[in-house]
Amino acid sequence: MAPSGSGSKKARASERTASDRVAQMRKEQQQKDRRRLFAIWGAAAVTIAIVVGAVAFAVINDKANTPSLSAVKDFTYEAGAHTEEAVTYKENPPVGGEHHPVWLNCGVYDKPVRSENAVHSLEHGAVWITYRPDLPAADVETLKDATPDTYALLSPYEGLPAPVVVSAWGHQLQLTGANDPRLEEFIKEYRQGPGTPEPGALCTNGTDGSDMPPPASPGPAASPSATTSPSPAVSPSPSPSAS
Repeated sequence: MAPSGSGSKKARASERTASDRVAQMRKEQQQKDRRRLFAIWGAAAVTIAIVVGAVAFAVINDKANTPSLSAVKDFTYEAGAHTEEAVTYKENPPVGGEHHPVWLNCGVYDKPVRSENAVHSLEHGAVWITYRPDLPAADVETLKDATPDTYALLSPYEGLPAPVVVSAWGHQLQLTGANDPRLEEFIKEYRQGPGTPEPGALCTNGTDGSDMPPPASPGPAASPSATTSPSPAVSPSPSPSAS
């Protein structure tokens, strides 16, 4: 018969072996958990990097595809100069200066309007989209669709230097036509823009031009007090949406 001490030793050895196995299993499990955690964090980091990269690409791409307004010409005019006399403006169409005390109701006009009233509307934050009278009817319809319901004017204009010209108080851009993508960008930038002398002032309850003298034909430049700083008849039919 083996001594009793021998059995105790074997039992203790067996316990140590079992304990070592448990410890080894725990260690292996911890290593697996760490590898799994690293994998999760790695995947999350990759996903975040992809999302950030996609957003950055979209922003850069959007900016790259946004039509440039670098051709906009800027002018400086003092606001509030009212006169009931005819005014000879320097710009064609005008973008500021003396104007009639009554503003032109914002909307769509099928015939030329009086500049002195339209300039007053610009002072209130309207944009004025003008086009050559011989512009194709389809293009005129395109311009009508692009004209906002408020704080905007659309009318034909004799003697334009480009097929379409869009103006705001102190700003003007010559366009290649009705589909020039810069029209939309100009409207976003300058309609009720930061340079508006009287933002929020009425663009309704003024005149539709029927009670005003017919518009004068554009003449040579001789406008009141304009400082230029370039950056690189009335038979109106106001749009029903204009109020």
